[in-house]
Amino acid sequence: MKILVAVKRVVDHNVRIRVRPDGTGVETTGVRMSMNPFCKHAVEAAVQLVEKGQASEVVVVSIGPKQSNDVILTALAMGAHRGVLVETDAALETLTIAKLLAKVAEEEQPDLILLGKQAVDDDSNHVGQMLAALTNRPQATFASEIVVKGSELEVTREVDYGRETVALPLPAVVTADLRLNTPRNAALPMVMKARSKPLAVRPAADFGVDLAPRLVVEKISPPAERVAGKTVGSVADLASAIAAEVNEMEAL
Repeated sequence: MKILVAVKRVVDHNVRIRVRPDGTGVETTGVRMSMNPFCKHAVEAAVQLVEKGQASEVVVVSIGPKQSNDVILTALAMGAHRGVLVETDAALETLTIAKLLAKVAEEEQPDLILLGKQAVDDDSNHVGQMLAALTNRPQATFASEIVVKGSELEVTREVDYGRETVALPLPAVVTADLRLNTPRNAALPMVMKARSKPLAVRPAADFGVDLAPRLVVEKISPPAERVAGKTVGSVADLASAIAAEVNEMEAL
């Protein structure tokens, strides 16, 4: 089984997000970047399937600027076999990303496409579903467990009321939840070895996809600062403060 894993380079989840002064977006200059956490779980799932003898090759693809090589190298250090960078400096919308991934899938012909369920920079949760539609493949989202059974997958997924298990035939698209596994930390020897693995760089223009945006972002602003809390001396004082707040709200 051949697996294609899509990974995204985002602002590191430990970094405090700052909005640019002109409100045009999030500040990324001089900010530490890393692989989207959900994507890392997808890579780990693919590598584990190889270790179980249920997959033979893991190809990692990322779409973005030249610097996105670093997240591909991270995936290669985790155990992926080769990487593909679809290089572009344009800010792409989710549908465009899905179309580019569909073109890559058409070339690679993977049996399974794994993605993170969403990216922590925009939280859109679009690409996996769009990619399944564009490639006409069955999909399972928010996966917390993946079991290969012959030419089918059995996927346990997180839903509002708990968990449900679905069966779907291969080839398929699966998006990973954080509960799927615990991603490994690649040791330094694996990082060095990853640099010798194949990594192809392809200009996005080569795929014949219209990269022009269809949406206009008018402004991005940070959330309002949290109001400082109040310290009260007793339960009676707390009750009085709550009553005062309620009365104030009712007056409005």
